[in-house]
Amino acid sequence: MPMLDKWLLLVHQLPPSPPYLRAKILRRLKDIGAVALKKSAYLLPDSAEALEDFQWLLNEIRGEGAEGWVLRAEAVAGLSDDSIRELFRSARAADYRELLQGFENLAAEGGDGAEANLRKLRKRYGEVSGIDFFGAPGKNEVVSAMEGMEKRLKRIARQADYGEAPNDLKGRRWVTRCGIKIDRTACCWLIRRMIDPDAEFVFVDPQQYRHQTGDQRFDMFEGEFTHEGDRCSFEVLLERFQLENPGLRAIGEIVHDLDLKDEKFGRPEAAGIAAMIEGLALRHGDDLKRMEEGLVVFDALYARLGPAGGT
Repeated sequence: MPMLDKWLLLVHQLPPSPPYLRAKILRRLKDIGAVALKKSAYLLPDSAEALEDFQWLLNEIRGEGAEGWVLRAEAVAGLSDDSIRELFRSARAADYRELLQGFENLAAEGGDGAEANLRKLRKRYGEVSGIDFFGAPGKNEVVSAMEGMEKRLKRIARQADYGEAPNDLKGRRWVTRCGIKIDRTACCWLIRRMIDPDAEFVFVDPQQYRHQTGDQRFDMFEGEFTHEGDRCSFEVLLERFQLENPGLRAIGEIVHDLDLKDEKFGRPEAAGIAAMIEGLALRHGDDLKRMEEGLVVFDALYARLGPAGGT
């Protein structure tokens, strides 16, 4: 935002009665983002919107029989522009701290009202960011906390839709389409290595398969774990099981680019992995054999990209 060197100053004289009037005016001044210079003098950066806000407030003040004035100023009570801007930043920084605490409390408590509370906090964030005229500290932390809470609630909602939490999915049959390639092979590796070491894999013709209770379908139409938006099935598994480290993230980017062919991440390893998976398909018509050798490929890739190998 460009540095402003003109300010709007609202000065008022409120009577002691009725007592609600002062509280009402103070609340309105806070809502529009004004900062106090003295008890009865408030500042906003000079803009058409700020002038309109002050004029509406001035009408309210005069409508209650009190007095008020709105003035333009280039210098205010000997304060520099930088010091005035810092007053605004400090006020919004306090608002962001309060918001961040609200998101932290929501994350800790959860509960049935979490969605409604998130909507309230999101609305409050919109109000605060709308009057953050000079980029106060703390905004990025609030945005991160808000996005994290939104993802968490979406994940909980998806788990409710499927009726089971990921931690309950041990020792199940994991079903996918036959003729596995990059995404399904990577999913098999992730399930076997990170989710369910005792997983039983079944490779089926989707036209003939009939779903059985307890089967966990992946990378299949109407599957429990399949493409969502622009994410491949491997990425969906990572999110749903809250699996996160640099190696898994890098593998997810490779699988994404090869499966969706959108070159979103441009990982240099992608071409080599594609050649190896194609080679496995040429070597083996049997999906179980493809999978077993594919596990070794992804073990090696994770050893290179994971915590031990670095990126």
